[in-house]
Amino acid sequence: MPPSYPPNFPATSAAHQQPPQLSSSRRRPRVDSHSDPDTNDNTTRTAASNNLGKRPRGEYTFSPSAQLPTPHQQDPFQPTMSAKAQGKRPEVIDLTQNSSPGRPFNSSYGGGGGGRPGGITGLQPHLGPRKLVIKNLRQTTSTQRAGADEYYTRTRADLDNALDAIFAGRPTGEPMELLYRGVEDLCRKGEAESLYNRLKDRCDRWLTSDDGIGQLRKEVTANTTHFNVIEVTAALMGVYRRWNARMLIVRKVYSYLDRSYLLLQSTIGKEDKGRQGVNDMAISLFRKAAFGPRSATKALPLGVMVLRGMITLIMQEREDQEREQIPGGLDRVQLLKDSVTMLKVFGVYGKFFEPWFLEHSYEFYKEFAEQKSESCGLRDYIKHIDALLKREEHMCDFYGFDSTTKRQLLQDAHGVLITKYSEKLLDTGSVAKLLEAEDVPSMKALYQLLKLSGLQNKLKEPWDSYIRKTGSAIVSDTARGDEMVIRLLELRRSLYVMIRDAFDQDEVYSYGLRESFGGFMNDSKSTSAWGTGTSKVGEMIAKYIDMLLRGGLKTLPKSLLSDNKDKAIAERSGLAAAGDEDSELDTQLGHALELFKFIDGKDTFEAFYKKDLGRRLLLGRSASQDAERSMITKLKGECGANFTHNLEQMFKDQELSRDEMTSYKTWLAGTGKATKGGVDLTVKVLSHSAWPTYNDVKVTLPKEVLEQTTSFETYYQAKHTGRKLTWKHNMSHCIIKARFDRGPKELSLSAQQGSVLMLFNDVPDDTPLSYSQISQSTSLTGAELDRTLQSLACGKSRVLSKAPKGRDVSPTDTFTVNRAFADPKFRVKINQIQLKETREENKETHEKVARDRQLETQAAIVRIMKSRKTMGHAQLVAEVINQTKARGAVDPGEIKANIEKLIDKDYIEREEGNYVYLA
Repeated sequence: MPPSYPPNFPATSAAHQQPPQLSSSRRRPRVDSHSDPDTNDNTTRTAASNNLGKRPRGEYTFSPSAQLPTPHQQDPFQPTMSAKAQGKRPEVIDLTQNSSPGRPFNSSYGGGGGGRPGGITGLQPHLGPRKLVIKNLRQTTSTQRAGADEYYTRTRADLDNALDAIFAGRPTGEPMELLYRGVEDLCRKGEAESLYNRLKDRCDRWLTSDDGIGQLRKEVTANTTHFNVIEVTAALMGVYRRWNARMLIVRKVYSYLDRSYLLLQSTIGKEDKGRQGVNDMAISLFRKAAFGPRSATKALPLGVMVLRGMITLIMQEREDQEREQIPGGLDRVQLLKDSVTMLKVFGVYGKFFEPWFLEHSYEFYKEFAEQKSESCGLRDYIKHIDALLKREEHMCDFYGFDSTTKRQLLQDAHGVLITKYSEKLLDTGSVAKLLEAEDVPSMKALYQLLKLSGLQNKLKEPWDSYIRKTGSAIVSDTARGDEMVIRLLELRRSLYVMIRDAFDQDEVYSYGLRESFGGFMNDSKSTSAWGTGTSKVGEMIAKYIDMLLRGGLKTLPKSLLSDNKDKAIAERSGLAAAGDEDSELDTQLGHALELFKFIDGKDTFEAFYKKDLGRRLLLGRSASQDAERSMITKLKGECGANFTHNLEQMFKDQELSRDEMTSYKTWLAGTGKATKGGVDLTVKVLSHSAWPTYNDVKVTLPKEVLEQTTSFETYYQAKHTGRKLTWKHNMSHCIIKARFDRGPKELSLSAQQGSVLMLFNDVPDDTPLSYSQISQSTSLTGAELDRTLQSLACGKSRVLSKAPKGRDVSPTDTFTVNRAFADPKFRVKINQIQLKETREENKETHEKVARDRQLETQAAIVRIMKSRKTMGHAQLVAEVINQTKARGAVDPGEIKANIEKLIDKDYIEREEGNYVYLA
């Protein structure tokens, strides 16, 4: 064997050594230059033909006529690397480069041994041009051609057999890889189109055979009414599943055809639509066999049966009917989902199924609405419609219907179920029943249903009607006048919860609530039942606030207290803290103030509120001073500073009185007069103009107290000359220390109660005092004495014993000290039995409000005429109403009567139909 040499290492053998034999190769023959110009061409061809059976493996080649290198010449035995060994760089020999005499010609890769490995020169000037010889040229023989034809024939047969096995559900005789390579070889040979046609024909023949849908299609075509449409749908889906499973294997075998030839064919321009891929071909064949070609305007009988089966499944789902068992135990839900997917794949969903489905759905909605509207009330109708719409929407999402189908389906449902039956949904009487029952879920469902059709604002009319009717009934109910405000607040609370939870805080309904409340609370027809002439609602709101400020939250029903949602909203807004009692009290006062905003007769509210506030401040009955001041601030913000001027003055008098008492104590200590009888006197000096007037009750105080009051009166008149003090003993209270058998106690009493108990200090123990004796000593008579004695002897804390026993007091009764009195508390408060406001007192207060309103009206007329000088009657009445509406609504007839009074007093006069101001 010829020697081999490592790369880039010069050979040392003689020039006559033979080159190594070349191995056979399936590659193209390599083109190289021969170093010997005298070598015969035939010899070269013979050598090349002898080496056809071997493939070159990168051995070193030598020129047959190579000579030993000279000092200026590359060694011809220098081994060269093949193109593969050089990183697959092509061997380029430059035969056009010239070199100077005496210098060898070098290749384009470098010369002088410093360039390409091996340094072989393609042309040497002193030897002349060289010949190009193609080595390893292999010729195809007839034997080889016959072998190739046999291979292709066998491959076609193998593919046909494989298709038969695949469609029959058997394993293929040849490995999948060999089948895949056979498809590749046929495609490379140029038989791609023929192969595609054979595949398509074979698939079509199986699909239309009895194993496919041929038998099913024949039976359905022959008699379309005999078969169960659901069973036909299930049978077709079974064939479709088998078809997909078989075509999945076919696609793997023919994937080379699909990715090369068919992919290129499918991208051809519009003039030639090209070939379908294997998957598209499978879809097209099945669609054509079951539903007809894409261009068909009507589905084949088999396709119609499938569509009917799908509609039947949907209707059974809607009507919740008992479902028949599908042969094979197939799941109906999965069958319908797969059927919808199949229609989408075939491209017949929007063409055949959607119109038919929408048509049947529309008819179903009509029958459903007609049936439910006749047999159900509003609550049940709303329930059924809401449930149906939710099921329809879920069905569209669950079964994968297109968004266009879902949108059109719900539009049809809204039009039939809601818009067409809007009169039933908006019936005033039916809506009122739901509101009265506080049925938030039904009202929320009703609101959402109307909102779907854009009819939600039409619900405002029955909403306003219910509020006005219910509110008017509450205001005009004279039998339950004490509960008026609580009932109004409960009504407002229920409506607020309805707006919050059912109407999504819709401002339309909030505005309707305010408008309706203002309407019935100021309606003269509703308030005329009381016969007061002024706002009865204003009076009751003032009394409700008085109850709230005296008793706190314990006086309220639980239905008015804030729930968790209200507390969460308050916390988010930073207005209050959840669970804070003071904040809850402030919230409830705010709710009462909301009612106050609706009324026009604010002067009536002011009169009663001022009267109750005085009692709370003087008797120390306020539950919270902070709440009192907060309420004044709220009223000031609502009605202005003029409205609350006197109310604020009442609080200032309280502060001034404390300062006055500090000064009095200092004066008393400076005069050297010690407190006599252990009496510690505290006096509150009030300004007469700011405080309400109270009825005087004559009572004779104990002498120890009289001495202290005389001392204070002397001090005050000396300090403030020209002022007169009027004592209101019936508004006073005291604390008396008492000793009982079970220990000492401190009794918190009114002045009348204290005067009665102090009488027993002047009689021996266990000596009774008669009713008449107590009356003579205290100057108390009639109902006032009865209330006082009843609170001491018949109440919860009985410090006196009455004989005979009983709950009522009579003039023949006698009273003694109850030495066995006991109470767990050291300081015991004995409440005076309060008389309810009499009808005469209430009437007097309303009459005073009416008189003040007349004077305010006359003052407004004079102010207007003084600024305008001349005005017409209509203009003057309108201006007076505008200026006095903040205090209370004035009837135009009353304004006219006051104008007449001012004319009589010569403030204004008539002149040519107008009023003229007289200076």
